[in-house]
Amino acid sequence: LGARLAPPTPSGSGGSGRGDASHLTPRGGVGVGAMSRRERGPEPGPGGAEVAAEDTEPEGPDQCLSLLPWDRFSAWLHCVCVVGFDLELGQAVEVIYPPHSKLTDKEKTNICYLSFPDSNSGCLGDTQFCFRFRRSPGRKVSFCCFLDQLDRDLPVYLKKDSAYYYGYVYFRQVRDKSLKRGYFQKSLVLISKLPYVHLFRTMLKQIAPEYFEKSEAFLEAVCSDIDRWPAPVPGKVLQLPLMGLIMKLRIPTYRDKPGTTPIVQNMHQADAQISMALPTVHEVDLFRCFCPVFFHIQMLWELVLLGEPLVVMAPSPAESSETVLALVSCISPLKYCSDFRPYFTIHDSEFKEYTTRTQAPPSVILGVTNPFFAKTLQHWPHIIRIGDIKLPGEVPKQVKVKKLKNLKTLDSKPGVYTSYKPYLNKDEEIVKQLQKGVQQKRPTEAQSVILRRYFLELTESFIIPLERYVASLMPLQKCISPWKSPPQLRQFSQDDFMKTLEKAGPQLTSGLKGDWIGLYRHFLKSPNFDGWFRSRQKEMTQKLEALHLEALCNENLVFWSQKHTEVETVDLVLKLKNKLLQADREHLPVKTDTLKKLQTHINDIILALPDDLQDILLKTGT
Repeated sequence: LGARLAPPTPSGSGGSGRGDASHLTPRGGVGVGAMSRRERGPEPGPGGAEVAAEDTEPEGPDQCLSLLPWDRFSAWLHCVCVVGFDLELGQAVEVIYPPHSKLTDKEKTNICYLSFPDSNSGCLGDTQFCFRFRRSPGRKVSFCCFLDQLDRDLPVYLKKDSAYYYGYVYFRQVRDKSLKRGYFQKSLVLISKLPYVHLFRTMLKQIAPEYFEKSEAFLEAVCSDIDRWPAPVPGKVLQLPLMGLIMKLRIPTYRDKPGTTPIVQNMHQADAQISMALPTVHEVDLFRCFCPVFFHIQMLWELVLLGEPLVVMAPSPAESSETVLALVSCISPLKYCSDFRPYFTIHDSEFKEYTTRTQAPPSVILGVTNPFFAKTLQHWPHIIRIGDIKLPGEVPKQVKVKKLKNLKTLDSKPGVYTSYKPYLNKDEEIVKQLQKGVQQKRPTEAQSVILRRYFLELTESFIIPLERYVASLMPLQKCISPWKSPPQLRQFSQDDFMKTLEKAGPQLTSGLKGDWIGLYRHFLKSPNFDGWFRSRQKEMTQKLEALHLEALCNENLVFWSQKHTEVETVDLVLKLKNKLLQADREHLPVKTDTLKKLQTHINDIILALPDDLQDILLKTGT
């Protein structure tokens, strides 16, 4: 590959030391620079930069986000809702803040039903969980260009999906004899496009109990605090004031080395404000979530990787939402490209679409708690049944994969119900390592780190051969001519890719045996491959456009224009102007100096033309 063009390589991403493909790390993707430790060699010492932390904020975020009131708030949240229970109406949205926030009737209905646990859950006291629902179509997407820029700097698995909202819920149910129903039932819900589960969970833990005591004036003060927050800039240590507390956190960037979490230091405040450092904005407690299905983690990784239909049946929304989020994150840094619902109810607007028996179950992961689903989703191929999630004080017992026909009700024993046969042989080493941790009472955080590293290395071993092959689809450097359109990428050929696996397959980075070829064949038909390949294709095409621009800049364009007719020269000027617009519109990976140089070329060509043409071309924006 040495003679081929490198696909887009983020500045600051570390090479792997492999001469043939060290440039294969895409934005937010998995690359050879992100290889598992087996191939990469020892980790850098304390002096080595574990991540390329971006501590310089892009120009003008504050200016951009202070154009209008609530712009800063909107960068983090869409709105805050309070959902209560009315004896006549049932669940109802009592408050939406800020008051100008827009939600359609369908969205409000979804929020109402998803903000309360099913009646069978019996959640007394305080419960936290999250849900995800579709935005109504035909709505304007309103966020400024700066927020769009921030999204591009995120790892692919943290990018916003403009078609969905997340709802982060703090639900309280306590006995209250003064109420007709005998119970106080209310949910405080944060609606956001951002998948920052841990951040919003921490926020709710701080503000919800006080809100239930103090009511709306307190909520207004909370929202005013959020409207003073800096923009959610990836890579920068942010300080977020919240009712006398300061939360410190860092949002990851696509430049970070996968598997590393930079520690946000708890700095001493000069004033009396309390500071809280968040170790992560988005990660869930993996080990705690996977404990009930401890022995099947590798099979579950395969099912998620392949985009298979999965149902998680749990006793409460807290367990269902955490487990679904853990499943989605287990193929990180690959993005899970299908739909997933951490908590799904029979009232959901997609209920009929997802439970119909007239077609095969869709590629989606559903978290459910209503016993009705045990019958409705009996035809689904893979069902995970979990009991109350508790951290094991003893070593979990080996649980066999159960046959689907044995799953009759939600009361069935915990376990995985499926007839799926994994492609890869079981990795006994990770099971022993985690079992030993339970025996030695290793903290759950440490167990989660081990599990996350295991999933990361497994995913990287799987994706590196694909990265390497896709890099070979880039045209040669000599194929780029400033006087022709940029060359096209070669077509992806499944057969050609499969031939590369014999010498450059996952065996280079993983000791796991099994039918890797079968796993790849299945993966190439999945939504996750489609999403990953489209993303890589777009990046590589943009890289070709950027290299074509650089080739144009290195030509003596004024000299060329003097040898051609005025019509051809005007045509060139218009094409060059369009190139500049395209570079800006598509955010091509081009240096600012290159763009300035091209603009100078355009100006020089125009000045060499007759005055009447100069006037026309200088006034022409496109």
